[in-house]
Amino acid sequence: MRSARICTSGWGSRAAPAARDAIWLSLWTAAVVTIINACFGTATAWVLQRYPLPGKRLLSTLVDVPFAIPTLVTGVMLVLLFGPTRPVGRWFELHGVTVLFAPPAIILALAFITVPFVVRAVEPVLAELDPTEEEAAATLGATPLRTFWRVIIPALTPAIASGSLQGFARALAEFGSIVVVSGNIPHRTLTGAVYVFSEVESGRPHAAAAASLVLLAAAVLATLGARAISRRTLVSDA
Repeated sequence: MRSARICTSGWGSRAAPAARDAIWLSLWTAAVVTIINACFGTATAWVLQRYPLPGKRLLSTLVDVPFAIPTLVTGVMLVLLFGPTRPVGRWFELHGVTVLFAPPAIILALAFITVPFVVRAVEPVLAELDPTEEEAAATLGATPLRTFWRVIIPALTPAIASGSLQGFARALAEFGSIVVVSGNIPHRTLTGAVYVFSEVESGRPHAAAAASLVLLAAAVLATLGARAISRRTLVSDA
């Protein structure tokens, strides 16, 4: 009941439109990053497992860098790379694309921080795939692309989904990098986590608590979904 009263008082304040926009921004950017990670993370895991590339150990170590460094460092790196005075930033500006202090910067930061969840979820499954299934598909005349979509992807789907959902939950809570690259403009680039911080700093704990509960509920649902998929996979393997 107390939580319900907090939500009611928080959403009933004048800050409610800003809170809704901030939470919506967090949700849709996290969803976009989830799709990106599902593709890019799976491709990275595929390269690490299937190709004997020189420097593969270094690449595998780099995958874990987002887990090792403060996320604030990620934001600073993106500012240094995409700043208006930098070559990459100037190139995007000349082509009419705004990266910093806009949703693209938020998506880049979230993707960098959360892609290891998918890579590390897919890698062990790829390592344990039975090569005889791929050989049988090739013997029956399936092309490599058809084999990939009909044999490999179905086996990887639970791991991809589990890692992606974990990344989604993590993206909802990201603060350190976002506060640097987003510009924190209300109704435009202010995310849910940064909104909560700003409301607490401004002495409006009810609005902060209401937004926090919504983000927490979304993150818990995503985490429970990831765990359910993992459990089903373990049961089917057993």
